[in-house]
Amino acid sequence: ESLHSCIGLLGISAGSLLLAVHFYSSPRAAPLIPSTALGVLLLILSALLAYSGIRRSLRNASLLVSLCLTLSAFWCGYGVILILAGQGVLAAPGDFRDALVPGLATFTLALLLVAVVGFLCGEPVLALVAAAVSLASAHEVALHYSSSLGPSAVACGHLVVCLVGAYFALGRILYFLTKGKVALSGTDLAKRKGPEQSRGGGGGPNPFAAFGVLLNMLSAGVFCCRLLGVTSALAVGHVPWLWAAGTYQLGTCVLSYRAMDVLTATAFGFTSILKFAGGYCLLYPLWQPEEPSFPTPFLVVFSILFAVLALFLSLQSPLDGLYLLLFVAYCIALACSPRGFFEGGPQGVAGAIFVASALMTLIHLYNARASAKIPTGRAAVKALLARSSFLKLREGPDLHSPYLGYSKYADAEVLAYACSVLASFALTATGDPQAPLGTVVIPWVVVAGGILKFLGGSVAFSRGKTLESSAFILYAVMWTIWGLTRYGGLSGTARSFHAAVGIVAFMLFNGFIVFCSLFLSTAWFFYSLTFMLIAVGFLLDAIHALPAGYDLAATLIFGLVSFYCFLSALSSSTFEASCLPMGRPILRLSGVGVGTSKCLHLPARKASSVKRIADILRNGGTCGVPTDTVYVLVAACNRPDAVEKAHRSKRQAQDRPMSLWISSLKQLEPAKHLFSPLLWDFMEAAWPSPISLVIPRGEWVDFLGMKDSAKYVGTPQSVAIRIPDCSVTTHLIDLVGPIVVTSANPTGEADTTHHNQVYAKLGDKVDAVLCGGPSPENIASTVVDCTKIDSGNIGFFRVGIIPKSQVLQILEQVQKK
Repeated sequence: ESLHSCIGLLGISAGSLLLAVHFYSSPRAAPLIPSTALGVLLLILSALLAYSGIRRSLRNASLLVSLCLTLSAFWCGYGVILILAGQGVLAAPGDFRDALVPGLATFTLALLLVAVVGFLCGEPVLALVAAAVSLASAHEVALHYSSSLGPSAVACGHLVVCLVGAYFALGRILYFLTKGKVALSGTDLAKRKGPEQSRGGGGGPNPFAAFGVLLNMLSAGVFCCRLLGVTSALAVGHVPWLWAAGTYQLGTCVLSYRAMDVLTATAFGFTSILKFAGGYCLLYPLWQPEEPSFPTPFLVVFSILFAVLALFLSLQSPLDGLYLLLFVAYCIALACSPRGFFEGGPQGVAGAIFVASALMTLIHLYNARASAKIPTGRAAVKALLARSSFLKLREGPDLHSPYLGYSKYADAEVLAYACSVLASFALTATGDPQAPLGTVVIPWVVVAGGILKFLGGSVAFSRGKTLESSAFILYAVMWTIWGLTRYGGLSGTARSFHAAVGIVAFMLFNGFIVFCSLFLSTAWFFYSLTFMLIAVGFLLDAIHALPAGYDLAATLIFGLVSFYCFLSALSSSTFEASCLPMGRPILRLSGVGVGTSKCLHLPARKASSVKRIADILRNGGTCGVPTDTVYVLVAACNRPDAVEKAHRSKRQAQDRPMSLWISSLKQLEPAKHLFSPLLWDFMEAAWPSPISLVIPRGEWVDFLGMKDSAKYVGTPQSVAIRIPDCSVTTHLIDLVGPIVVTSANPTGEADTTHHNQVYAKLGDKVDAVLCGGPSPENIASTVVDCTKIDSGNIGFFRVGIIPKSQVLQILEQVQKK
C-alpha cells in the first residue's frame, strides 16, 4: 500500500525537478533539456502517476489518488504540446503560448482546489505539493504574458515540490530503517489507513468522480479562453488538452464501473465523446480550409440521452443531475450553431460548465475525505422515494452482482445501448462524397459506436455475459470499420466488392447472434435483428445499390429499439422493479440453464449466502462450493437421496469414489477409540489442509449419521476424509454436519477452477453454487493412503498441491512425538 504512495509522490517530485531545471536554464540560448526530450520524459512520468493513482485507488480513497491522476493528465497534455513545439508544429508566434495557457490556467485552479481540501482534511504534505504546483503554473501563465516575471519564479515553485518530496523520502527511509519507530509528520501512511475506507460498490461516493469532473473543466477551459480572448484562435495546439481529457475520462469511466457506479460511468462516457469530437474539429482545418459542419439530428438525440441520464442521476444525487443538465444545454447549443465549437454560443455554455465543474470538483473532493459531508440532496431523494411503494431504489453491496455471481465491474449495458443510439443517428447525416470528413460523423461513430461499445462488450464479458459481449464487440468493429470507410474517405465515390464480402461475413455472425438471442430475451432479439437491417444497408451501399431512404429508415428503427433497451437497462439498474422489462425468451430448450427454477448463484463473502446453501443441503440439494483447492460438488451425509443425486450427476466412476469432509476432529471425538493413536495424531497434525487421508472403513462411519448414503462413499475397505483449509467450507460444514464431496466436473474432465464452470459443466443437475471467483489453486488435494499407517508406512494415490516430502515430514514429526 505504501509503495504506490511513494511512487506517486516521488514521481511528482521527479517531474517537478525536470521542470525546475528546464525553467532555470530557459534564459540560455540552448535550454539544458530540449523541448522534445522534456515532453517525452513528462509523458513517461504521467504514465507512472496514472499507474500509482489507479493502483492505490483500488484499495481506498485518498487525496493522493486525485493528485496523482490530476498531475498525470496535466503532464500528459503538457508533454505532447512540448513535443509539438520541439518538432516545429507550433512555429508561428504566439502558437506555443496559446496552446499552453488554457491547460495551465485550468490546472492552476484544479490543483488549488486539491490543496484547499488537503489543508481542510489534514493532508498537509499533499496540500503543500498541490499548492506549489498550482503556484508554479500560475507563474508560468503570467510569464507568457509579461516578460517582467522571470522563469526563476516558476522554477522556485517546482523546487518547493522537490523539497517536499525529499522530506517525504527521508521520512519513509527513517520509517523502514527503524521498523516504524521513527516517522516524520505527514509521512506515516499507516496512521491514515483508518479513515480511508473503500468507496463505491455499496452506495458510497465514487472516488473517481472528482477527477472525472475535473477533466470537464479542462475541455471547457480550452473554449472559455477563446471566448474571453485569452487565446487568439482555436488551433491544433489545443487538441492535446482535449484528447488527453477524453482519454483520461475513458479511463475514469472504466474505473467508475470498477467502483460499481453505473450512472456516473455512463456520464463520463458521454462527455468523453464531446472531447474527442472537439479535438477532431480543431484538427480538420489542417487539411481543409473551412470548418466542419455538425449533424443536427444527432446532437438533438445526444441531448435527449443526456437529459434522461440526468433524470436518473438526480435520483442518486440531485446535485449531479443538475450538473449534467448543463451538457444538455451544451448539445442544444452545438445543434443550433452551424460552426459548432467555433461559435460563441457553445463557448458560453462551456464557460458555465467550467464554473460548475470547479464547484462540483470541490464538493466531490471534500466529501470523499471529510467526515462532515456537503449535502448533495441524496438523503432528501431517498426519504421521498421511501414513501413510494412503486419506485424503490436498488441499493446495497450486491447491487450490480451478475447472475453468475462474481465480477469486479458494474453492468455497462446502459452505455453500450446508448452508443448504439448515437452511432445509428449519426449515420443519418448525409455527407458530401467529395469531402466526407467535412461532416462531423467519425467521432460519434468511431468513439461512441466503436471504442465505448467495445468497452461495454469487454465489461459484459467480465460479468459472464458471453452472448451480449460477443454482440457488442461485433457491432463495435462494424461501426468502426464502416464509419471510417464511409465517412473517412477510404472508399471515395467507388464501392468495393471486397468490402461487400466482409460485410456478408459480419451478417453471418450476426445471424448466429439473432438465433441465440431467441433464447435470451424479446428485446435482445429485436435489437440484434434490427442491426441486421443496418448491416444490409452497409452491404447495399458497398455494392452501390442502396435504395433512397432505406439507410434512414433502418437507422431510425435500430436507434429506437436501442433507445428502448437503454431505458430498460437504466431503469433496471436504478429501481428494484424494472418499469421497462426486456421480455422473456422467445424460445426455451429443456436442458442446461433452463427450467422453472434457475440454479442459485450466491456470493461466498456473505454469511447469509452460506446459510442459504446450508438450508438447500439440509433439504436434500446438491451444491457447488469453493474450497482451499478447486470447486467441489457437495451433499449432506444425512440425506441419502442427495448423495445419490450427486453420484448420478457426476456419472461417478467406480475407481473415483466420493470422499467425506468434516469441519473439526470434534465430530469424530465420540469414535476416537476406534482409531489407532498414530492415525489420530497424524490427522490432528495434517489438518486442516488440502490433504485427504484414505483410512480403513469401520464402525466410526456410523457415528457421522450417514445411514444409507454410506454405500456411495469410499470403497468397502476404505474412506477418504479431510478437513479443508477454507473458512467458508468449514463454516458450511458446521451448519450442515459432515458432507459427501466429489469434484465439480464430470468424471474424466479437468478440475473446475471457477464458479461459472460449475454450472457450465453440471448444468441444472446442481441446485446452487456458492461463488468465490477463481480458485486459489488450480491443483487438487493430495490423497494419502493411511490404511497401513500403524506399520509405519503410507502411500500416495495422488500427489496434489502438497508435495510428498511435506506429508512424510508431518508423519515423521508425529512418530517422534
